[in-house]
Amino acid sequence: MSLPVTDTRVTYPSGALVSTGTVLHVEPVGDHLAVVLDETACHPVDAAWPDQPADTATITFGAGTSAVEVAVTDCVVAATDGTQLYLGADIPVKKGTEGWAFLVAHLVSAEATPSAVEGETARVEVDASTRHALSAGHTGCHLASLALNAALADAWRKEVVPDALGAPDFDALACESSRIAPNASTDRYRIGKSLRRKGFDPAVLDDLDALGSRIRNTLDGWLDSGAAVRIDREGELLTDRRSWHCELPGGPAVIACGGTHVASLGEFSNIAVWLEREDVDGAVVLSMVSTVVPAG
Repeated sequence: MSLPVTDTRVTYPSGALVSTGTVLHVEPVGDHLAVVLDETACHPVDAAWPDQPADTATITFGAGTSAVEVAVTDCVVAATDGTQLYLGADIPVKKGTEGWAFLVAHLVSAEATPSAVEGETARVEVDASTRHALSAGHTGCHLASLALNAALADAWRKEVVPDALGAPDFDALACESSRIAPNASTDRYRIGKSLRRKGFDPAVLDDLDALGSRIRNTLDGWLDSGAAVRIDREGELLTDRRSWHCELPGGPAVIACGGTHVASLGEFSNIAVWLEREDVDGAVVLSMVSTVVPAG
């Protein structure tokens, strides 16, 4: 079984839901097969930062009366140095490491996929409603984090790295985890000794109602603008740099991002935000849940 030597071409950043590619590699993984194509529209989950889940999709192998359509049970980032295929958290190097190919591996049932053959053509089709709901959740996540940064700007006594709009980047400095769900996201932030030494005053978290009100006011203003959203990318390969652009009223926001997004804030009627804090091992953990309410 040959292993690919170049990264997978990905079309999901442009919003593609359907793609046709050549099967480059098929490998058993337990009771599944990992199928690697040269091109795919299916967004994979990345174990290095698993914020956005994999798309829901199907793959059709063959054509005509012999075509076989199977469900993609999972889709993950994989990598190879030419000697072995590594999936997800088992990848031993950072993305983009020289001499490695970084790939999208579609996991399908081995029992249901007797016809996956290297060199043949396969068609990927992504479920549009699930993709859109995850895209909405991801866009809402970026907006909520920027609004949180702005709301906490006065809590810093020292200068720190700024975010895409120039506010102190609390999100980048404190975020422990970020998880995207359909039309929603959950971010967890840890405020411990390290963040305090950087100049952050956690007293601002004593009044979460006031903090939440500031966040929601900012979000309401942004949504009223109906700002355009797009993904810019330096190339078509999985490891090519991509960034989220949103033309907000105060100026464009640009955030490095490998996920999928909606095309306009006009698609949202509201973004609801809930905040919760807890004391854990001498630190404060802040959780922020944002939920997107679609327009119409």
